[in-house]
Amino acid sequence: MEEEELEFVEELEAVLQLTPEVQLAIEQVFPSQDPLDRADFNAVEYINTLFPTEQSLANIDEVVNKIRLKIRRLDDNIRTVVRGQTNVGQDGRQALEEAQKAIQQLFGKIKDIKDKADKSEQMVKEITRDIKQLDHAKRHLTTSITTLNHLHMLAGGVDSLEAMTRRRQYGEVANLLQGVMNVLEHFHKYIGIPQIRQLSERVKAAQSELGQQILADFEEAFPSQGTKRPGGPSNVLRDACLVANILDPRIKQEIIKKFIKQHLSEYLVLFQENQDVAWLDKIDRRYAWVKRQLVDYEEKYGRMFPREWYMTERIAVEFCHVTRAELAKIMRARAKEIEVKLLLFAIQRTTNFEGFLAKRFSGCTLTDGTLKKLESPPPSTNPFLEDEPTPEMEELAMEKGELDQPKKPKAPDNPFHGIVSKCFEPHLYVYIESQDKNLGELIDRFVADFKAQGLPKPNTDEGSALLPSCADLFVYYKKCMVQCSQLSTGEPMIALTTIFQKYLREYAWKILSGNLPKTTTSSGGLTISSLLKEKEGSEVAKFTIEELCLICSILSTAEYCLATTQQLEEKLKEKVDVSLTERINLTGEMDTFSTVISSSIQLLVQDLDAACDPALTAMNKMQWQNVEHVGDQSPYVTSVILHIKQNVPIIHDSLASTRKYFTQFCIKFANSFIPKFITHLFKCKPISMVGAEQLLLDTHSLKMVLLDLPSIGSQVVRKAPASYTKIVVKGMTRAEMILKVVMAPHEPLVVFVDNYIKLLTDCNTETFQKILDMKGLKRSEQSSMLELLRQRLPTPPSGAEGSSSLSLMAPTPEQESSRIRKLEKLIKKRL
Repeated sequence: MEEEELEFVEELEAVLQLTPEVQLAIEQVFPSQDPLDRADFNAVEYINTLFPTEQSLANIDEVVNKIRLKIRRLDDNIRTVVRGQTNVGQDGRQALEEAQKAIQQLFGKIKDIKDKADKSEQMVKEITRDIKQLDHAKRHLTTSITTLNHLHMLAGGVDSLEAMTRRRQYGEVANLLQGVMNVLEHFHKYIGIPQIRQLSERVKAAQSELGQQILADFEEAFPSQGTKRPGGPSNVLRDACLVANILDPRIKQEIIKKFIKQHLSEYLVLFQENQDVAWLDKIDRRYAWVKRQLVDYEEKYGRMFPREWYMTERIAVEFCHVTRAELAKIMRARAKEIEVKLLLFAIQRTTNFEGFLAKRFSGCTLTDGTLKKLESPPPSTNPFLEDEPTPEMEELAMEKGELDQPKKPKAPDNPFHGIVSKCFEPHLYVYIESQDKNLGELIDRFVADFKAQGLPKPNTDEGSALLPSCADLFVYYKKCMVQCSQLSTGEPMIALTTIFQKYLREYAWKILSGNLPKTTTSSGGLTISSLLKEKEGSEVAKFTIEELCLICSILSTAEYCLATTQQLEEKLKEKVDVSLTERINLTGEMDTFSTVISSSIQLLVQDLDAACDPALTAMNKMQWQNVEHVGDQSPYVTSVILHIKQNVPIIHDSLASTRKYFTQFCIKFANSFIPKFITHLFKCKPISMVGAEQLLLDTHSLKMVLLDLPSIGSQVVRKAPASYTKIVVKGMTRAEMILKVVMAPHEPLVVFVDNYIKLLTDCNTETFQKILDMKGLKRSEQSSMLELLRQRLPTPPSGAEGSSSLSLMAPTPEQESSRIRKLEKLIKKRL
C-alpha cells in the first residue's frame, strides 16, 4: 500500500511539473505566502518548521486536525468548480444559436432597406427625366440664338467692311475688322457649311484688298523715287497703320521697310563713297545727320505710326546697319590711309554714338540677324558686393594688387555695342601694331631710366621700394586692355594678349634679371682676378649695401609682377569672348617672374655664403691637435657671426613686405651653409680631444646664431618658422654628433663602432673613414675598424646596394670641390 502511494505521488509530481514562466504567472495572479503553494515545497523542511523541538510534538494532534480541515475545504472547492463546469458547454452552444438567429434577422432587414432604396432611385429618375429634356432643349435653343446673332453680326460686318474699304474709312475699319475676326473665330467648327465658308472667304478677300490698298496709299504718300515728302502726317495713313496692325504682319513689315528706305535715301546720297564727308575723319557728320533726322521724324511723323512699332528706334537701327556696310566698304578701298589716331578717333565717336542709342532706346527691335538684347542679370542679394569700379579705380586697384576683391555684378551691357563699330575689327591690326611699338619704346625708356637713376638707396623703414616702372607698365596694360575690349572682344584681344606676353618677358629679362648684380665668380670656376685677390689676402668680393637693396627691390618687384600678371590674366578672360578664354594663358610669364625671384634669393644666399668662406678656410688651417684648453668661441665663428649680422638685417628690412621670401632666403642659406660647414669640419684633422671639445663649442654657437637668423636685427622678435628650425636643428645636430664620435675613445673597437652607429642615423663607411682621419688613426688601424663597421651595419636592400655602387662610381660634390681646390692651389703656385 505504501509503495502504491509513493508511485502515485511520483506520477503526480511528474504531471504537476510546471515551467518557470507558468509558475511565475500563477504567482502573479494568485499571490500567496503559504509554504504549501511554493513550487520548491519540501515536506521535510515544512515538518521541521512545525515541530522544531521534541517538546513541540505535544500538540501534534492539533496540527493534524488543522491540516485535515484544510484538505477537506480544498476538496469542497474543487468539487464545486468541477460541477460548475459541467453546464458550460451546453450554455455556449445555446448562445451561439441565438447569435446566428440575430445575424439572419439583421441580414433580412438590410435587404429590405436596399430594395426600398432601389425603388426610390427609380422613382426619382422617372420624375427628373422630363426636367433633363427641358434643360437640353434650353441649352440648344440658347446656342442656336447666340449662333444666329453671331451670324447676323458677321454677315452685316462683312458687308460694312467691304463698303468702308472702298471708301477708305480706315478708322472705322480698324475697329470693325477686329470684331469681325473675333466673331469669325466662333464659326471654325461650322466652316463646312457653305454659307459660313463663303463669309470666311469674303473676310479674307477684304483683308487682302485692305493690305494692297494701304500699301498703295503709302507708296503714293512716300514715293520710292525722289526725296520730296508731304509736309505733315496724314490722318488716313495713321488709321491705315491701325488696320495694318490687325492684318498679316507682312503688311506692317513692308510699310516699315519702305518708309525707312525712303527716309534714309538722302543719307546714301550725301555720304557716298566718293564724297569727302564719307571718310573717317568726318564720321561725326554721319551721326549728327541721323540725330537731326530722328528729331525731324518725331516732329512730323511721331503720331502717324503706333507707338508699339518703335519707328524711331527702327530708323536708328537701319541707319547703323547701312553705316556699318558703307564704312566697311570704304575702309577696304582705302586701307592704306588708315592711321592709328584716325582709327581710334572713328572708333571713339562710334562707341559714343552707340552709347547714345543705348540711353535713348531699349534695343527691342534688334533682330537675330544682328544683335540680341542682353537680359539684365538678377539683382544680387549679397550685401558685401561693392559697386562696379570705374576704370580709374580699377587702375588704382591693380597698382595695389586688389583686383581680387568681390564686386557687384556688372550692369546690363549696351545692346547696341558693336552694331556699327564691328566694322573696325578687321582693321584693328593697325592698333595692335601701334601698341607693340609703344610698349617696345616704353621698355627702352624703363631701361634708360634705370641706368640714369642708379642703384636704390637703403630704406629700412618701409622695406625695398618697388621699381616705379612696374606700376607704369601694368597701368599702361590696363588702359590698352580696356580700350581694346571696347573695340572688340574677339581675335584682337588675343593678339593684344600675345603682345602683353612678349613685353612681360622682356620686362622680366631686361629690367629685372638684366639689372641683378653680377658675381665675380661663375658656377664653372674662379677667375684669375679673384685668385689674385685671394692670394693678396683680401676678402672675397661682396655685394655692397646698395647692391643688396637692389636685389631685394628686384625681388619685391618680381613678386608684384607675378601677382599682378595673374590678375591681368583673369581680367583678360573676363573681357574676351567666352569661346576664346582657353587661348589666354600667362603661365609662362608668371614662371618667368618666379625664376627672377629664385635667382634673386640665390644671389643673396651666394653672397652671404661666400662671405663666410674665408672664416671656414681659417677653421681648416687651425692646428686642432695642439689646442690645450677650451675657451670662448673661436675667431672664425666670430667672423661668421659678424658677416651674418651685417648682411641679414639689411635683407630682413628690405624684404619686410615679402616675409615668405625672406623665410625662403633663410632656408636656402641654411641648406647651403650647413653642408659646407660639415665638409670643412671633416678637413680639420688631426684633432685632439680638447680640439674636438672646442669645435663642439663653436658648432653650438653657430647653431644658436642660425636658429636666431630670421629675427637678427629685427625690433620685433618672432619665433622662427618650424620648417626652418627643423632644417637647422637636423643639420647642426649631425655636426655635433660627428664631433662627439671624434671625442669618444676608439678602444674598445666594438663600443666605438656601436657608438658611431647610434649617434649618426645616416652612418656609412665613407663618413666613418673621415671621422677616423679626423682622429688621426693610421690606415692599418682604420682597416680593421671599417671591416667591423661593415659587419655591424644592417644589410641594405638590393636597390640601396645599387645606388651605393653608383655613388662610389660617380664623384660626389665634396670630391669635386677638393679637385677644384687642388686646381686653385696649382694655379696659385704657378702665379
